[in-house]
Order: sequence, then structure tokens, then C-alpha cells
Amino acid sequence: MAPYPEETIVALATAQGISAIAVIRLSGNDAIEITQKCFSGKNLLSQPSHTIHFGTIRDGEKIIDEVLVSIFKAPHSFTRENSVEISCHGAAIIVKEIIKVLLKNGARLAEPGEFTKRAFLSGRFDLAQAEAVADLINAETDNARQAALNQMRGGFSKEIDHLRDQLIHFASLIELELDFGEEDVEFARRDDLKKLIHEIQSYLQSLIDSFDQGNVIKNGIPTVIAGKPNAGKSTLLNTLLNEDRAIVSEIPGTTRDSIEDEMILGGINFRFIDTAGLRDTQDVIEAIGVERTRERMKKASLIIYLFDLSNTTLDEIATEEESLKQLGIPYIKAGNKVDKADPKLVEVLKGHDFIFISASNKTNIAALKEKVLSYFHVKTVKAGDVMVTNLRHYHNLLQTKTSLDNVLAGMENGVTGDFLAMDIRQSLHYLGEITGAITTDDLLTNIFSRFCIGK
Repeated sequence: MAPYPEETIVALATAQGISAIAVIRLSGNDAIEITQKCFSGKNLLSQPSHTIHFGTIRDGEKIIDEVLVSIFKAPHSFTRENSVEISCHGAAIIVKEIIKVLLKNGARLAEPGEFTKRAFLSGRFDLAQAEAVADLINAETDNARQAALNQMRGGFSKEIDHLRDQLIHFASLIELELDFGEEDVEFARRDDLKKLIHEIQSYLQSLIDSFDQGNVIKNGIPTVIAGKPNAGKSTLLNTLLNEDRAIVSEIPGTTRDSIEDEMILGGINFRFIDTAGLRDTQDVIEAIGVERTRERMKKASLIIYLFDLSNTTLDEIATEEESLKQLGIPYIKAGNKVDKADPKLVEVLKGHDFIFISASNKTNIAALKEKVLSYFHVKTVKAGDVMVTNLRHYHNLLQTKTSLDNVLAGMENGVTGDFLAMDIRQSLHYLGEITGAITTDDLLTNIFSRFCIGK
């Protein structure tokens, strides 16, 4: 059932901005009736579901645009409510005027993610599948698309529901034992329960382990390009992206804040981040940029650290690398401006795992890309593969495993059935939160507020 069955919501379903076509979506009991009030063409109320009709949207006698109206009658729609999609020309003023006249006739603006939230609340799909809708929309690689599609089609949810069903069976038997507390009965055989939990724990661990790859597939790899001022960081970013994304200057300290852009290497989305040069400075603004660089480096999955080989010494290289090691983040040592370097310095560094490049001349950039890719091995996601890509699901799986560890420890220590039942119920709670079998208003608000309006 929809959260506000008496209200019909409306929003732009396509991206903001000028385009050939825009789609405006309505959902609610009165969606078709509200559209009919401002539509000139066939009587939409008498038309069958899943049909498209040409006409005009009007505000009184004023024609706003020629449109195509698609009708979806409950329960055969995304939200299981009456729904309408109006395809109009993509000018911002047209979209604005159409939404305005729909609001005038009884609709209200949708909240972020409200269409998907209504679909979840109506039983169209569970919470994990609803989150996969947003993941599918935001997918930037084929692996991310396939992983989201697998989750949206319910593969992950079926596995979670199967685990819950098995635990619910044993929980109910233990609860039954409590009803016969004065009699020495054991409906839930402890050996069978222990065997089941070990099986579930093994599968949970495989899901937990899959998050490392799932997170890379979904969110990409934040890769910081760092180094001293004038090491060539901005030039490298531009070379990697093959465009003038960052300002390049011989004046030290030109980059005051981070600049980032994305590119796909080996099917993985890398977010390359150009940062302010690392040095002590009295310039207040530059100092803020340097501090932000250090913070970015701490949060990175990989650091490409540039050394200006035309203007550095072995001692300086050793000092900078010592600072890098302390971060505990994987890093690549890139010796830039190799074409201007002292050959003796290059010869000495050859045994120290350096990649020698010239960002400005695009020398050895392919080797640098291969080095970047060597740190991450992502398998191709196939239809039906179950993989954890959502941080919320990952945390819930960890909490489930901890609760089941407590059940095993309780059986080893001979605790009573009521304590075992409590830990099993706790594990059921965490699993239930993944699919939405157990929800709170705060949880739903937190999830769906991250969606775009119109989704």
C-alpha cells in the first residue's frame, strides 16, 4: 500500500537540462484523472492500461505543448498505483509549466525516491531490490550495471530470505521449548542447530568477502595524484583524461584545491584526483589546499605519487617515500619529467620500483595505467552472480555473523534456551533489515532520501 494513498505525486523522471524529450511522471489514485483535467485528446479515463495517447497539455485555453501520454492502471505499474508518464519536449520552461498545471489540478511534488518508496511499500519488490534501482541508474561500467541488475531481479534477496527461513524454523522450536520450561524437552536439537549455523556462517563470510570487489565495482577507485608543487600532477591528470581538465602552470602552488574526473580502465571506474602540491607554505589559501591533499591521501584507495626527476635528490625521494609509507595506503612511485632527468639518477632508481614517465610528452603513460590496474583484480559479473555492493548490507551481514557467533558460544557454554533465542532473534533482525522485512521510518527515510526526485 502506498504511503499516501490519497495523494498523487508528480516529478520530472528524466535528467534536468535541455533535451529532445523529457518525461514527467505521476503516481497515485487520481493520476489519470488529474492528467485528464489538462489534457486535450482522447478521454484517458476510458482507455485501457499500457496505452499511449497523443494530444496537448493545456492550462485553460493556453496550449503548453504537444505530448504523448502513457497510462498504467493499478496494480500493473511500477508503484502498483495508477500512473501516468507524459513525454513532452525537453525545454526547461515546458517541463516547468506542465508540472505547474498538474499541481494546480491536485498533484503534489514528489519527495526524493518517493516513487521507488511507494513501489517498495506496495510490495512491488523488497528493500534491497529498491536500492538496486538507484544503483542501476547510477551504473557507470558494465560490471556495475550487471551487479545492480542481479540485485534488482532478486538474487541476493532470495539468498537472504532463505537464510532467515532456516533460522526462523530453529528460533520457533527454541521458543516452543520455553513454553515447556518445567519439562526437560529439546525440540531444537543443538547439534542440528550448530551444523546449520556453521553452514550459514560460511555463506555469510562469502558474502562479506565479496564486498571488497562489489564496492570497487559500484563506487570505483579513488586515486589521488600527489607530490610536491610543479611535479606535474595537473599535467598527468590532463594526459590521463586526454583533455585540459586542470590548469597547468610553472608557478608553484597553482592548484589550491582538488580537481577530479573519472575514466574507465579495464572495466573499473577510476576517480583520478589532482591535488595541491605538498609543501610548507605561508599562503593561507594554499595551506588549506595542502591540508586537504593530506586528507584526500588518507581516504584514497591508491596514490600515484609524482617525483620531479628534473629537480630532486635521492635524499628528498627517500624522505617523501617515508611519509608515504606511514599512510598505509598502496602507492605508485612515478618519476616524472624523465626526459629532463640526470641519467645517473634514473639508473639508481631503476631498482626501486619506479615508473618513469613524462606527463607532458605522454611517455610511458600506458605502463603507468597497467601499474594502476595491477592493484585491482575485478572479475566479470555474470547474470545471477550474488555480490554485496551496498555498505548498509555489508554492515548488516557483519552484525548477523556476530549474533550467530554468540549463539555458538552460548551453546558451548550451556546457556539456557531464552538466551539462545535472543541471539537468534537478533540475527534475524539484522537480516530482515537488508530486505525490509524489518524496517523503521528512519531507515526508510535515510535510504530513499538519497534517491533523485522522480525515481
